[in-house]
Amino acid sequence: TVNKCVFIIFFQGDQLKTRVKKICEGFRATLYPCPETPQERREIALGVMTRIEDLQTVLNQTEDHRKLVLSQVAVDIRVWFIKVRKIKAIYHTLNLFNVNIAEKCLIAECWCPVVDIDRIQLALRRGTELSGSSVPSIMQQMQTKENPPTYNQTDKFTSGFQAIIDAFGVSNYREVNPAPFTIITFPFLFAVMFGDMGHGLLMFLFALYLVLSERKFLAKKPENEIFEMMFDGRYLILLMGIFSMYTGFLYNECFSRSINIFGTAWNYGVFRGTPLMYPNGTGDPYPYGIDPIWQSATNKITVQNSYKMKNAVIMGLFQMVFGLVLALYNHRYNKDNLALFCEWIPQLLFLMALIGYLCILIFYKWAYWSVAQLVDIYISLVCSLNNLAKHTLLYTHQYEVQMTIVFIALLCVPWMLITKPVILYLRNKSKMKQGTTRYAGVRVPVDETSDDFDMSEVIIYQAIHTIEFCLSCISHTASYLRLWALSLAHSELSEVLWTMVMHSGLSIKGIAGAFMSFIIFWGFAGLTVSILLIMEGLSAFLHALRLHWVEFQSKFYKGEGYLFTPFSFGLIVEGKV
Repeated sequence: TVNKCVFIIFFQGDQLKTRVKKICEGFRATLYPCPETPQERREIALGVMTRIEDLQTVLNQTEDHRKLVLSQVAVDIRVWFIKVRKIKAIYHTLNLFNVNIAEKCLIAECWCPVVDIDRIQLALRRGTELSGSSVPSIMQQMQTKENPPTYNQTDKFTSGFQAIIDAFGVSNYREVNPAPFTIITFPFLFAVMFGDMGHGLLMFLFALYLVLSERKFLAKKPENEIFEMMFDGRYLILLMGIFSMYTGFLYNECFSRSINIFGTAWNYGVFRGTPLMYPNGTGDPYPYGIDPIWQSATNKITVQNSYKMKNAVIMGLFQMVFGLVLALYNHRYNKDNLALFCEWIPQLLFLMALIGYLCILIFYKWAYWSVAQLVDIYISLVCSLNNLAKHTLLYTHQYEVQMTIVFIALLCVPWMLITKPVILYLRNKSKMKQGTTRYAGVRVPVDETSDDFDMSEVIIYQAIHTIEFCLSCISHTASYLRLWALSLAHSELSEVLWTMVMHSGLSIKGIAGAFMSFIIFWGFAGLTVSILLIMEGLSAFLHALRLHWVEFQSKFYKGEGYLFTPFSFGLIVEGKV
């Protein structure tokens, strides 16, 4: 809108008329003549009104035409955008080609999956036929020393698990990809911390809804970023819910309550004013998991914590040893026998000598009940040289066994620290004596190579690697205790929520109790979803993520590669590349 001020000036004489005109022209005002007679003024006004109506008619017709044109363009605008993006992508890719003027052809080098070579050649032949070209396209495999990109084929089920691994780092070419193993280990470790049949069922139903409605959400992607992340990981959440129901079944917990299906193997009584539990005489334990009687036991936390803590250590050892097994496959594929002998074997021996022996003691104590404290026995392992292990005997020849274990653990440290630098030094010295060395696959004189051997750098790197592994054997094992700690926190929070909220309504009798239970249930449900499902679930998810990234993948996974990005019109249209 343009605001204008319209005014009329009365003056007398030609001199004033000249001055008024100059002033108006100085302020860039538009001058309109004003006839003296009313009839002339009326005719001018009618003419102005007619022109205004004509202009408004033109504006209305222009607006209608513009809407019509834009509505027609709106139908084709997406197609135009797609065509423009495809054309730009094609020209951008063609600019990467090299022009062979002599042969009048374009030459390009690119990465492609080996399994798709036949499909690519078929596509080239089909393109030649459709274009009507008399010159066929030729594809040849080349030998290169560049590090190839990593290409992991995924589907809608495995893409979420692969995204977890790629968030840490893309695997090197032909390096063991931990994603297939993470499909099982990640939801299982999450469920160990989140074990509850009721909470797992709610998580499973939510993920099942996302899975069954995936077509609807894929057609119209959600704008909420948090919901989009949950939708992308719907299969991961589905497995986490299933595994949580399984571990909750073993813990015998459903919204912090136990389920007594087969009857308890204990009786409850009072002896001299003290409540006690004693076996019912059948001698048969509960068929699965934890006996439901422990839910009402005063020493429930003490007993369950003992089992969960030991289970956490055992699970940690199994996963770390499995990581070393995967490292073995990396060494064998790379034909790195030096790393296999100087690093992998002492690492495995050191881990088994310290943590493996502890797990063997746990199994031994479970199989052959003893009042001996494993903490004292493990402390005496370090003090075996002072013959203190004899004071905490768990089995015969314990002192000799522990002396051997300590000797193996101490031997592994210089093994990892010294052998590899010494062997590399001797290899380099042997090459120097021969006067030639191998550089880029060709034997050249030593003075022509720029790959100088730096012994100090090798020693520093090996020392850091050795210290890191030796310390991580203890710290990583202790880190797996978060499985026990979060399981305890989840169980206690669930019990507090039931006791302080839901039980308060159930304790009221009569119609008032039914009414209060109905009202309190919604508060209980809201707190369960917000605290136990969302907050506790996110906490357990992050801890499971850390256990995989640090404790598990550090044993074998470098993650220093880069992803293979294929030329895809689908990705280009979506703006992902």
